[in-house]
Amino acid sequence: MKEFVIIHDFIVSEEVVGDWEGAEETVAENLNEFYHTIYQLAEDDIDSEELTILLNLVWDHWIGNDHLAEIEHDEIYDWSRHLLENRDQYLEQDN
Repeated sequence: MKEFVIIHDFIVSEEVVGDWEGAEETVAENLNEFYHTIYQLAEDDIDSEELTILLNLVWDHWIGNDHLAEIEHDEIYDWSRHLLENRDQYLEQDN
């Protein structure tokens, strides 16, 4: 159940994202937008363990991606929706 996942446990600051050549604040904001978007889009009865795994995938997938500093809001929404709609694929990869 979604309410058992504390979204603030995933929120990052610019100090933890590493060196992005001056774009650390933007990178942190974009990562946090991913976390909030996934949380908001997830159905209320999603398994809390599944949601936690999916939220952890954001960091794993995006922190090394150069596009993270330039990503647009609609791209964040689309990727987040895709992640949730295809969660079985991503959950299998995690195992």
